[in-house]
Amino acid sequence: MLQDKVGTAKKIDAFLKNIIASGAFKLKYRITVNPPATPGQEHETPEILVELAGPDSTLLLERGAEALRALELLTHESIHLHAEDHDKVSFDCKGYRAARQQELKLAAQVAAERVLKTGMPYSFAPMSSRERRLIHLAFRDHGSLTTQSEGEGGRRYVVLYPRTTSRRGPRGGKAAVSL
Repeated sequence: MLQDKVGTAKKIDAFLKNIIASGAFKLKYRITVNPPATPGQEHETPEILVELAGPDSTLLLERGAEALRALELLTHESIHLHAEDHDKVSFDCKGYRAARQQELKLAAQVAAERVLKTGMPYSFAPMSSRERRLIHLAFRDHGSLTTQSEGEGGRRYVVLYPRTTSRRGPRGGKAAVSL
């Protein structure tokens, strides 16, 4: 848990003011400490949420929100946020995070059905550590499927495996997952 959330929010504010002014970006932002949990996404609610908007929002969301993730990472580094606290400070722009979570949920359901039907592992595309965490959490309590991260750096991805009880193959089970 972040010790001084308000102090951390003030550091984020100072950093973003500098970046936005220096880059001449047409962006505004709102920093919320202890934002309310979104139904169905309680395990993913950060302690500090930074929401960006404005004419330059599209720049942040291009290439799978690469610039948004980079801005988040730079902010973490500039305020010396410990690695274990990275998930506690989250950046969003135009509801990108919720849309991406819905996309991951659908992908996880399709993958689960495929693995249960074929008994063969399924490899997701490379994704951020936060997104990999969501996939792992979705299958954490699944009786018939298990996950493992593979790869290195920015090419890290999740593999969904059938959970086996013997050498004969996977157990049957429901494909329901939650993100």
